[in-house]
Amino acid sequence: MPPSGAFLPERPPIRTVFETFQYPTLSRTPTLLRNRLYPETMPFGSTLREVADAAGVHISTASRALNEATQSMVHPRTIKKVHEAAESLEYRPNPLARGLRTNRTMTVGMVISDIENSLFGPIIAGVEETIGRTGYSLLIAEAVPHDPKALPTVIDALVGRRVDGMILATTTRSGEHAERLKEWRVPVVLVNRVVEGTTVPAVVGDDSKGIALAVDHLVELGHTCIGHLAGPTTTSTGANRLDGFVARMEFHGLEHNDATISQASWFQLEPGYKAACELLARSNDFTAIVAATDLIALGAYRAIRERGSEVGIDISVTGYNDIAMMDLVYPSLTSIRIPYRRMGSEAGATLLGLIANNSEGVDEPLVTKMPPELVVRDSTRRIGSA
Repeated sequence: MPPSGAFLPERPPIRTVFETFQYPTLSRTPTLLRNRLYPETMPFGSTLREVADAAGVHISTASRALNEATQSMVHPRTIKKVHEAAESLEYRPNPLARGLRTNRTMTVGMVISDIENSLFGPIIAGVEETIGRTGYSLLIAEAVPHDPKALPTVIDALVGRRVDGMILATTTRSGEHAERLKEWRVPVVLVNRVVEGTTVPAVVGDDSKGIALAVDHLVELGHTCIGHLAGPTTTSTGANRLDGFVARMEFHGLEHNDATISQASWFQLEPGYKAACELLARSNDFTAIVAATDLIALGAYRAIRERGSEVGIDISVTGYNDIAMMDLVYPSLTSIRIPYRRMGSEAGATLLGLIANNSEGVDEPLVTKMPPELVVRDSTRRIGSA
């Protein structure tokens, strides 16, 4: 032990790793190390040059290998090597940098009519999954149908953000807004809607075939007095499903007229309830109802119960869309299932094709139809089986 009063040299202060390597030195620190040492400085991400160096290729080759649109120019072994390097370095493409090179914002706008409607969830998921593979981000906006100014306002806002393309899941049959986007040279695709007399591409369900499946099912169960709760005919889905119902009733030689059809103001439960009340007030003879959507069908459930009848016993009901939890309502709803996630994916792929070709439309109408499927549950029964 040193003698009392002896001079002791001052010890250098103990420094933490963070204190020793302050932010000015971060650029000299390997990417993975600095991301893990200083997570608060994220996002740093590996650079494309670091990926190229790790893979032993030129930076332009690495860029082509990581871009689906240019991968055909690179040997498959090189693509595999570059992707392995990118994964190990946790590389993420920089959409801002790419946008500066391509004069694009790497964003797509999507407009839907009802953000609370679970129908749109799978469509959005399909779109996002497809465009996300190429580095695009999705901006979602709602344009409520009862406000005529909503859709043009939302479209103007998205165009103002310089989106590279747009997907419309809400539009009238006239399609003036889709045509407006074409005039502005903004690539646009319709989903779950078609527009008459336009060349705007659309990805939709086969409404006529879907309604035919519902009518055929009820006829097979012995029903002959069948009513229809139609959606608004200002939309292609409402009009096409109504036309499909009429055509299939005629095919089976069954009666249909204004008394057997009641139109809901929109594809929701409350309008469905009101339309069902009107339909059931006209006659006590209905043994089955074909609804234009599941939510309209649920509105019919309420109207049927209020008149002292039971769904699936006194009156069979079919829905359309097979949205989430239709197997959990009582009785579980027989419905027409549409592959909406696949629909969204197809819409996203179609839009990416238009963007890549700098095209805002096609010469001939391009309508892709998704196949419907009948899902039988407890809301429909054979006549006399109760």
